[in-house]
Parts: sequence; C-alpha cells; structure tokens
Amino acid sequence: MNADSRYFAGLDMGSVSVKALILQNDRVAASGLTPAGGNYKAAAAKVMEEVLARAGIASDDLSGMVVTGLGAQSAPWDAPQLSDISCHARGCHALFPSARTIIDIGGQFTKAARITPQGSIADFLMSEKCATGSGRFLQVISRILHIPIEEIGPLSLQAQHPVEFSTNCAVFAESETISRIAEGARPADILAGVHRAMAAKVKMLVKRVKLEADVVLTGGGGEDAGLVQAVGQALGLTILVPENPRLTAAFGAACLAAEHKRT
Repeated sequence: MNADSRYFAGLDMGSVSVKALILQNDRVAASGLTPAGGNYKAAAAKVMEEVLARAGIASDDLSGMVVTGLGAQSAPWDAPQLSDISCHARGCHALFPSARTIIDIGGQFTKAARITPQGSIADFLMSEKCATGSGRFLQVISRILHIPIEEIGPLSLQAQHPVEFSTNCAVFAESETISRIAEGARPADILAGVHRAMAAKVKMLVKRVKLEADVVLTGGGGEDAGLVQAVGQALGLTILVPENPRLTAAFGAACLAAEHKRT
C-alpha cells in the first residue's frame, strides 16, 4: 500500500446484486459486483474481499466507507448508511456535472430524481411495485423468450415493427407476450415493444419530478441499449449513461465517504 494514499469504499447492496467500489485518492482503484443471492451479508463480504484484493489493500487500510441499497442494514460493517438515490446523485454529479435529472432503473424499482447544480436532491419519486417499471419486467421477458438478459438490448434495436402492448400491468403483459409469440411476432419486435412500455412508465415518473436536462440513466437498465434509446425517444432528448451504470451508487457512496472524512 502507498503510504500517501487514502482509500474509501462504497457498498451498494441492491435487490439483484451487491456492488463495491474503492477510491484511491479520488481515483477508482477497484470495483466489482456479485449476485445478492438471498444472503446480503455473505454477498457483501464476498464482493468486498474481491475488490480489496484487486486494490491490493486490507480492510484496515480503508479510511472510510458508506453503505447504501435495499440490504444496507445487513452489511457486516459498522459504517454510515445513506439512501441509494443520494448516492446515485453524488455519483452522477461527479461523472456528469451537467446532470439535473437522474433515472435509476433497478431490479425492483425505478427511481427518478431532480438534482441541484451541487448534486443534492431537489425532488425524488419511486415507481409503484408493478414490475413493468423496473428491470424485473426485462427478466420475465428474457425467460419467456429464452434470450439472455445481456442480449435483449442489441436485439431490440433490430426491430422493424415494435409490438404495442395493450396493458400497463406486468402480469397481463406476460400473457400478452406469450400470445404475440403464438401469433408469430419476432422477438426483436416484442422486445422493442417492452422497451416502449417501460419508457412510457419512466416518462410518467420523470414528468412528476419536473424533467430538466441533462438526464443520466443508471442501474441495470443503463446496460440495455434498447431501453436507453426508448427512454430517450419518449423524453425527446439524449440520455447520458455512465460507463458502468450498475456501479454508480457504489461510486457515489465512496465519494461521500471521502467527503465525510474531509469535513
């Protein structure tokens, strides 16, 4: 370990995966993620062990840590816990200082927030529990179509006649998807229709927090090129996406840990 270095960790314990990131003097030293797998404590310990090894340090070398996410209370460390949307806001502000609206499409919920030029939350809303507004819907469609989740985005961009879904309910949309398959609809067209349905939900949420450009999309949804395009078309503007959108909250948590030590 460099004696002049200071290390700060951010741990995001989300519904689908647990993410960890270590900053070394304001630079990302290591990051990683692992499936939550129903055991947040074990997943957190596993991913932290991995990123500490990649950074070449021990846990005692950390100068600070912030924990966030749905499973934060299960973290096996006595560290400050902050809301995930606050961590997303801090991470997005660091990556895109021009950001004023954040859309986080996660495994269970979609969140929309308007942030100030300083990166603090001005307004915030979360989607209802219906899966149509979250990554859970994509997981369901992936299973029905037997298409790996990572292939959904690129395939949907090949759509020629996107399917129009007549329902906003994920349960009925699942049945409708099966019916469209039976009618001979192409998978690409079904996926493009799914993305449009999700984008419509996102648009409703964002309008309620009073959309302001620039807009950043984080979470697993940011890894789906088709969904990013659909949201951009629904909102009528270009969407900014971090290089590693699923790590944004962990990055923001690490930034906040470093800032806390400076104050």
